[in-house]
Amino acid sequence: MIAFVSGPVAALAPDSAVVEVGGIGIAVQCSPNTLSGLRMGQQTKLATSLVVREDSLTLYGFADDDERGTFELLQTASGVGPRLAQAMLATHSPDTLRRAIATGDEKTLTAVPGIGKRGAQKLLLELKDRLGEPLGTSTGIGAPVSTGWRDQLHAALIGLGYATREADEAVSAVAPQAEAAEGTPQVGRLLKAALQTLNRAR
Repeated sequence: MIAFVSGPVAALAPDSAVVEVGGIGIAVQCSPNTLSGLRMGQQTKLATSLVVREDSLTLYGFADDDERGTFELLQTASGVGPRLAQAMLATHSPDTLRRAIATGDEKTLTAVPGIGKRGAQKLLLELKDRLGEPLGTSTGIGAPVSTGWRDQLHAALIGLGYATREADEAVSAVAPQAEAAEGTPQVGRLLKAALQTLNRAR
């Protein structure tokens, strides 16, 4: 297993990064929260999890070991693959997910795209004794990582190489979409929309 990758960031995209390791570019799938902390050319170290399929090898990257461990534990539940596990971590911190499972909080789980009420109930049953107790680092029950979506989106755009002014304009352009969304705005979707507005402006 590839436990981590370390090296300069060679490329950034809305859902992935390329880290140069020993002269080789390693593509790593990352959530917007992880990507927002990366900068082109700067050194980084990402905890990783390799997902092996018959037709593909996909490396997922995380800001720390806690996120990676949670990502892997989430997939022990039936019906949860790497994409859904990553979506859960893009919406909530590991501690928020642990707290939601421990307290039977369906609302927090249904805030994740792709999880309905029945799915949330099933996850609560299957993951109850797997994720462990909350560590107390979350700001509160059900508190999502993406509360400050403006800051995260702005940081992600700067990380992708856009100027501060361009990032400001793109954030303003997608603000109506974020405010119209039910529940917590999804930074990943907003990032794609922001990139579309920037491409049209060029």
